[in-house]
Amino acid sequence: MNSIELFAGAGGLAMGIANAGFDHRALVEWNPDACQTIRENHLRYSNGLPGCVLYEGDARTIDYASLAEEGVAIVSGGPPCQPFSLGGKHAGYDDTRDMFPEAVRSIREIHPQAFIFENVKGLLRESFASYLEYIILQLSYPDLARSEGEEWEKHLARLERHHTAGARPDEFAYNVVFRLLNAANYGVPQKRERVFIVGFRRDLGIEWAFPEPTHSEDALLRSKWITGEYWERHGLAMPVVPAKLAARLQRIATNGLGLDKLPWLTVRDAIGDLPDPQANPRNGARDHVFIPGARTYAGHTGSPIDEPSKTLKAGDHGVPGGENMIAMPDGAVRYFTVREAARMQTFPDDYVFHGSWGEIMRQLGNAVPVRLAQVVAAHVHAHLPAP
Repeated sequence: MNSIELFAGAGGLAMGIANAGFDHRALVEWNPDACQTIRENHLRYSNGLPGCVLYEGDARTIDYASLAEEGVAIVSGGPPCQPFSLGGKHAGYDDTRDMFPEAVRSIREIHPQAFIFENVKGLLRESFASYLEYIILQLSYPDLARSEGEEWEKHLARLERHHTAGARPDEFAYNVVFRLLNAANYGVPQKRERVFIVGFRRDLGIEWAFPEPTHSEDALLRSKWITGEYWERHGLAMPVVPAKLAARLQRIATNGLGLDKLPWLTVRDAIGDLPDPQANPRNGARDHVFIPGARTYAGHTGSPIDEPSKTLKAGDHGVPGGENMIAMPDGAVRYFTVREAARMQTFPDDYVFHGSWGEIMRQLGNAVPVRLAQVVAAHVHAHLPAP
């Protein structure tokens, strides 16, 4: 099944979709360093086939219809998230960086069987509620385009009237759902929450729901503080149980919580086999170089090594934030190396990143975890008709 990826970044979403069985015919990305990262890993996006083309440039200049000549099962992408980011200026629909209009145009011109778009948790902020509805309705009825000079609120009202009037049998439209997913619940060693928007072309008559979580925090707490399996697996003595967890652990033990899921993966689970980059700078691991200068202050405390990491962020001016540090049990902190951060995002160890340290960490901070993308995309793939 052919696919097209917009706003590909470093390729996390695109790789997960390829791993799920789709063959990318085109990737679209404007950042030169991210494009070079994709070039250096190009065989990962089309099951080893040479047919995947990288378009380096502004998505607004792409003729999407020309990309659909061979038939496209799915369009995917992460429209730039700065307008809705919790760390940004929250300009939203007034921000020229909002690329959701381009996502809608791609659906209008390509007519794929399905699409997968993802964005930051901030998209669900109450102040953006009307605009989120606007996004969903545009994706539901992509042919009902915004007229030149029409204010978005007027277009929203027109979409609402069309939606409540009921769909016509011959109408080109999509059934669209969205949900906030925590990557840790799907086997990613990172508490990263992202909004996924998934749509299926209505004429296909597909019934679909988001995949059920496979991992849980209760299961991790059980393995750490009830069975002790977590510490035994890592060859460590079990620490004293934190007093603040006593009541919750009692509920977990009494009610059998966490028995139906795998434990959340922690930073230690993800990087425990890598050598200490500070103690062993010539460790031979790709991109596993110690970066000095990490320090803590209010709101900048790092990710405890025995929990999933905090959400990796792109940072400002090439400097990652406190979420990009490991916090050791003794209180020491250091920055994740590139390889460690890549593992937090479930990129394979032989994946090559291009750019300075700050630029690579920006690419990683903006990426979708490969494993999360694969889980969602595989669930979509399983429901599409065979080609």
